[in-house]
Amino acid sequence: MGWREYPQNIKVRLITAFFNRAVSSAVMPFMALFFAQEKGKIWAGTFLILTVAVGFVVNLIGGYISDRFHRKKVLMMTSVLSAMMFLTMTISLLPEDNLIWLFAFAYTSFIVTSSLGRPAMHAIIMDSTTPENRKEVYTLDYWMTNLSMAIGTALGGLLYQSHQVELFMMLSVTSLSVPIAYYIWLKEESHFILQQKHQNVVMDMIQNYRIAFRDSAFVKVVLGSTFIFSAEFTLNSYIGIRLAETFQTVNLGDFEISGVRMLSMMNVQNMLFVVCFTFLINRITDKFDKRKMFIFGLLLYGIGYSTVTSANVWYVLVMFNVIATLGELIYSPIKESEKANMIPDDKRGSYSAFANLSFSGADLLARSSIIIGTFLVPTMMSVYMGIIIFTGAVFIYSGFFLRERVRAGAAAAAEKAI
Repeated sequence: MGWREYPQNIKVRLITAFFNRAVSSAVMPFMALFFAQEKGKIWAGTFLILTVAVGFVVNLIGGYISDRFHRKKVLMMTSVLSAMMFLTMTISLLPEDNLIWLFAFAYTSFIVTSSLGRPAMHAIIMDSTTPENRKEVYTLDYWMTNLSMAIGTALGGLLYQSHQVELFMMLSVTSLSVPIAYYIWLKEESHFILQQKHQNVVMDMIQNYRIAFRDSAFVKVVLGSTFIFSAEFTLNSYIGIRLAETFQTVNLGDFEISGVRMLSMMNVQNMLFVVCFTFLINRITDKFDKRKMFIFGLLLYGIGYSTVTSANVWYVLVMFNVIATLGELIYSPIKESEKANMIPDDKRGSYSAFANLSFSGADLLARSSIIIGTFLVPTMMSVYMGIIIFTGAVFIYSGFFLRERVRAGAAAAAEKAI
């Protein structure tokens, strides 16, 4: 199935998500620096923690909304508001003394609007694909995600300090084009509209998510994903701090590689490896049993990140970082397609929002590793990371494949009874 054969909504979703992520990646990594410079570290840390909490709650509301209403309308509304918030942030930077309170308000509002629309964006892929072609589409989405983040990060790194206002102006124009693209090309496809069962909207939303929480197999996948993602997130928390403190600077000719530069090189290496080899790896893994490939991918991922957690030699870090990324390339498309296949047709937005809890949980685990690392030596942190990844793998595998075995056994028993 080539690009030309993809449904139009898939093309629109992939292209607009590419620009959305590029825009976000160009500025979001610098928000902590921006607020710290303007208001101080304590204010910045407190404010950003609050915005994470707000985004977490609003994401759940967005999942409910995307199932209750037509997804095109949800995306149109949230993308227009997000673009207006980018424009407001730009305006707040124009005076010589930045209007920091206006910027903070616009930034918080952007978190709200983008979190409201995110579940609908995820649900569109499930609406427009089948179990047979989902893995292929998720592979392309995974590749485009990494490419957009690489472009956005590079753009932000080049323009943030010296051309901050111009950067935000360019991002405002780009974000304004997204709702226009939705209006022109996104088709309003019929999907299962969730009916309100309670007069109280809040109770109706809670009841809706209660169903997701009772889906034990899906809960295992979300919990397992939390553990698995935490390893990758730890790269920029515990591992980054450890490298900055203990990595012995290496000189390659006139080029000096410090711990901070080593961390940057590993992040760039991850993105380049994904961009260059995603489709090749996917073509190879398609020839083998998906369960075996899933286990093999998680094994490589676990070996890679467990070693990187404590390694302090540059070529060991590079080698096992490649191994971890290779494992991610193998298991990630399988995980995303299998997860989509588990979701009921009428609750795709809600389940997608619930699944996003794994990112918040992983971020929390990654940050807690900084504290745990003050009590454990690096080699023990590697053991800790291995246990975390193994636990996650067990949860995800049991949620995906043991459920299939139970269903197959029940079907076989029913046939014998007949």
